[in-house]
Amino acid sequence: MQKVQRYFLEIKIQDKKIFDFYSKNQSKISFVKTKDLEINKYFYKEIGADHFWRDRLIWTDKEWFKYIANKNLATWVMKNNDELVGFYEKEFHPEKNEIELINLGILKRFRGKKFGSILLKHAIKTSFDLKPDRMWVHTCSLDHKFALNNYQTKGFKIFKKEEIDFVA
Repeated sequence: MQKVQRYFLEIKIQDKKIFDFYSKNQSKISFVKTKDLEINKYFYKEIGADHFWRDRLIWTDKEWFKYIANKNLATWVMKNNDELVGFYEKEFHPEKNEIELINLGILKRFRGKKFGSILLKHAIKTSFDLKPDRMWVHTCSLDHKFALNNYQTKGFKIFKKEEIDFVA
């Protein structure tokens, strides 16, 4: 058993930075209009394999479909020259007027090329276009080594930190 640091971060509308989304690379980020459990499953398994994402690995297709059928869940996919690069999932919580960034990740072969930064900026912009009071996310010491820094450099602030036991 090992100890894992988990961080809960938020960015409030008044703290939101303005980002320039122009990118010299050939990346394109698109909203997944048709709910397709295969795209969410694919990214969860491929990206999550390196970061111990495993809660959903036991889900049946019926459970996956129920998850993606949520009308408040949005999935966005990043491609570079038509090749899949990464994704993010976010859920709007209308009762609190907030957006939870559930997952964000880049496939292994594209890491270290600033795609994670571009994707996070996009997630922030598309979230605040909806005028929530805040956007929040949690990350942990098992995620990519630059994940926490990526969130913090975009304006997210830690509002809760905890240490949990993790069994690999």
